[in-house]
Order: sequence, then structure tokens, then C-alpha cells
Amino acid sequence: MDIEPDRVSGAESEKTDRSGNRMLEVLAVSFKLGLTSFGGPVAHLGYFREEYVKKRKWLDERSYAELVALCQFLPGPASSQVGIGIGMVRAGLGGGLLAWIGFTLPSIVLMIAFAFFLRAFDIGGSSWIHGLKIAAVAIVAQAVLGMGRSLAPDRARAAIAVLSACGVLLLQTAFSQIAVIAAAAIIGILLYRNKEAEQTPLELPIPISRKFAALCLALFFSLLILLPVLRFALPSDSLTLFDGFYRSGALVFGGGHVVLPLLEREVVPSGLVSAADFLAGYGAVQAVPGPLFTFASYLGAVAGGFQGALIATAAIFLPAFLLIAGTLPFWESLRRSPHVRGALSGVNAAVVGILLAALYDPVWTSAVRSSADFALAAILFLLLVFWKLPPWLVVAVGAAGGWLLGLL
Repeated sequence: MDIEPDRVSGAESEKTDRSGNRMLEVLAVSFKLGLTSFGGPVAHLGYFREEYVKKRKWLDERSYAELVALCQFLPGPASSQVGIGIGMVRAGLGGGLLAWIGFTLPSIVLMIAFAFFLRAFDIGGSSWIHGLKIAAVAIVAQAVLGMGRSLAPDRARAAIAVLSACGVLLLQTAFSQIAVIAAAAIIGILLYRNKEAEQTPLELPIPISRKFAALCLALFFSLLILLPVLRFALPSDSLTLFDGFYRSGALVFGGGHVVLPLLEREVVPSGLVSAADFLAGYGAVQAVPGPLFTFASYLGAVAGGFQGALIATAAIFLPAFLLIAGTLPFWESLRRSPHVRGALSGVNAAVVGILLAALYDPVWTSAVRSSADFALAAILFLLLVFWKLPPWLVVAVGAAGGWLLGLL
């Protein structure tokens, strides 16, 4: 009988050690991916599959497909959410946090450094910085083309996309994008609720209770509602910054490039970031590994220094944590709902339209100012779409091209 407590203690110690080892393993693997994952969200998902599914076998193909489907459904940075979800599968909530830190930290450091470099040397008007803005034209145009093919493949969804673009461009208010997404969701339910359901994937082994998941979802919606109220009741630069970036992270469907118009509306009209610095940073973020949402780190640094960078980074990624932890335990039943599938079809089409609007304003209007600018944008689009060069290389070519145009 005296041996039993020691046995229990030993088992608990072994379990703790195993959990600690798993978390360190998650951090190490995700950090390696954060240093090497160039190419944007779609490429990230390929890197994840190779590392987590094929090489390490932390989850099987069906489970990985389940997780990717969930993160495509949720607003926020899809590739980051997949990484967080895999970390949670492997090592619980701590594993999810370390997976995010490892994958995101290299990009955060590079983007904050670029922001301070931009401010210290006053290079905002440099010709090579203008080349970065032109590269952003090609990159966003590629995103519109690729997403349009997959998310708006028929006449009805193409119409939703174009009407969404018109709505966002003509009704430039703080709530126009939310209204467009809501309207698209309703139309999607009406048109696509009877769409044939896909085969339900296997359930993911997530060590999160439904009660805790419900608390995460409650916190997500509470912050979404209360932060704007607190922002006006208790005026503060930090609170204003946190509210703007939290709302952007919470309401962007499609991730990556689609966050561009949301962030632009938060920081450019208010004067926190100039239009020139905004596009320069957007071009630069294409050349670094990791998630495109670290563009927020750059914007926060430009607007409020190192403290602003920390606030913006935490705010834009917090919804991703709350949503992935809050929905994983409920995802299997959600996917069976025809109304959810229909709403998602409409929202995805609207995402294409919102990005199309962003391609015109602010990307095109701020970057293409002459026939030479258009020629460089066309060449970069050719390299990106038809020659299949990686985005970071196209960005480098764009910076060099802008420098050469400045010599003419």
C-alpha cells in the first residue's frame, strides 16, 4: 500500500515530463517553419502537411483536412490557425501558444525592424520603396485572380463578388465591409443551403472541453462588442489601436491579403500611418517568411513604436486563438449544418469582392502613377502568375525595378 503514492507520483511526473517535451518539440518545429515558410497561406499549408502529417505523423490526412476546413471557415489568419490547432492537438493550449510563437516570431521581428529602419532613415519616398508598392499591385492582383477562381466559380458567386466590391467602394464607412459580409452570408444561405454536404471527416482529438470552448467564444464576441464602447468611453491611444486591430483580426474572412482593406481603414484615414508607409510595409511583408498578418506588427511600430507593435500584434492574433479554441470541439456538428455551408459560400464570394476593391483603392491608386509604373506592375504580375516565381523574389525584383525607374 505504501508504494501506491510513489507510483502515482511517478506516473504524474512522467506525464508532466512528456507534456513538457511535447511543448518544446512544438516550439522547435514551428520555429523552423517560421524561418523557412515563404509564399503565403496556401504555401504554408503545404509546409505544414509535409512537416506535421507526412514527416512527424502528429495527425493523419483526414484530421489535417478537417483542421484546414475549419480554419478556412473561420475569420482570421487561416495558416496561423492551422498551426495553432496542430499545437493544441499535440500539446494542449500551451502547445497552441508555442506553435504560434515559433511560427510568427521571425516575421514579427523582421517587420518591426523594417518599420524602425523606415522611420530612422526617412526612406518613405525612395524609389525602391515605390517599387515595393508596385509589387503589392501584382501580388494583390494574383490573389484576386486565384481566389476568384476557387471562391466565385459560378455566375451567382461572381455577381456577389462584383456587387461586394461596388458596395465597399461606393459606401466607404466603418461598417460597410461588415454589412457586405452579412448580406453575402444571407444570400449564400438562400442560394446554397441545399448544396450537397461533403463527407464528414474524422473527429480531431482536441484536449479542450466544450465548457472552456464556450468561454472562449463568449470572450471573442464580448471583446468585439465592448472594445468599441470602451474606446469612446475611455479615450486612449493604446485602446484605440487594440480595438482597431482586434476588429480586423476578428472580421477578416479569407486571411492573408484580405486583411489589407480592413487595416487600411483603421490606420490610414486616422493618420496613424501614411498611405505611402502602409503600402511600403505591405510590399515588404511579402518578402519575409511566416504569416502575412505580421503586417500588423509593422503598422503598430510605425504608429506607436515598440509598444504599438506589441499591442497591434497581440490584438490581431487574439481572435485567432479564441476562435480556434472555441470552435474545435463543436466543428463536427457545425459542418453538418446546410445553413452554415450556404453562408460560407456567400461570404467567400464577398471576400473576393472586398479584395478586388482593395486592389483598386488603395493599392492601385497609390502605386501606379505613370505608364512606367504600369509596365513594371505588368512584368511583376507575369513573373508571379505565369513564371511562378516565389513572392519574395518578385518583391526583390519590384524594389530593384523601382530603383531603376527612379534613375530615368
